[in-house]
Amino acid sequence: MRDLVAGMKYLVGGQKWVGRHGRWWGFGMLPALLTLAGYAVALVFLGGWSKDLAGWATPFADHWSSPWQGLLRDALAAVAFGGGLLLSLLTFTAVTLLVGQPFYEALSAKVDETEGGAPAPPESPLWRELVIAVRDSASVLVRVAAFGVVLFACGFVPVIGQTVVPALGFLVSGFFLTVELVAVALQRRGVPQRERIRLLRSRLGLALGFGTPLILAFLVPLVTVLAMPGAVAGATLLARDLARDLALDPVRDAAHDAAPADEQEKEQEPEPESAEEPTAPPATGGSHPIS
Repeated sequence: MRDLVAGMKYLVGGQKWVGRHGRWWGFGMLPALLTLAGYAVALVFLGGWSKDLAGWATPFADHWSSPWQGLLRDALAAVAFGGGLLLSLLTFTAVTLLVGQPFYEALSAKVDETEGGAPAPPESPLWRELVIAVRDSASVLVRVAAFGVVLFACGFVPVIGQTVVPALGFLVSGFFLTVELVAVALQRRGVPQRERIRLLRSRLGLALGFGTPLILAFLVPLVTVLAMPGAVAGATLLARDLARDLALDPVRDAAHDAAPADEQEKEQEPEPESAEEPTAPPATGGSHPIS
């Protein structure tokens, strides 16, 4: 329960951070606005061509009498548009994160900078970071789809399918949304996706407390546009907490690495010579430095 509340606090903390840094809030909204515009154009085209698509898919109904032909093709057009709308809702966040990778990387780095202990920027080129982001996003979508098939099948169970299954669907979506959002900050810290998922499973309450309220808000695309910068900022704050669990926080690493170094220096210091041993006279011919 403590982790669940902590996850919600990180979500609120991220929104407060962008509220204090208005310029970064506007900067972080750009990818979501671009994605929203692209999806809107695609849905307009789909709506305009859905009837033609239904006619192309049902050549066997060309000679049907009215109204059966119209009813069938109107129903198929509605299904095609509804499917496109549902697909856009399911993929909007993942596509926004993919499009906004450079934007959110900069935003996350700024959060680290203001909070202290920012990690060193990755040495790999931007194109490689984008390839990794695409691969990780595709992996998350496959996992979500697999859970979706299982939950869809469970949806036919009486009572449970109408009560428990929808709730589980939101929890699963919230968990993997958290996986996607913390990837920006943890990838910069060199944490691979498999380790990120394992770490979030060990702090399941934290992941659900952060992602589940967010997935409910993200059902409305306009809210996604407004809340995404704060979500990235909050995920960075959450990632710093997770990084401490792995001893990956730069400040903690510096303190952790400094102690063994001191100990090693102490171990390498020569022990004082015994008083019984004669002290060798200093050499006088080797005082010139070696060039």
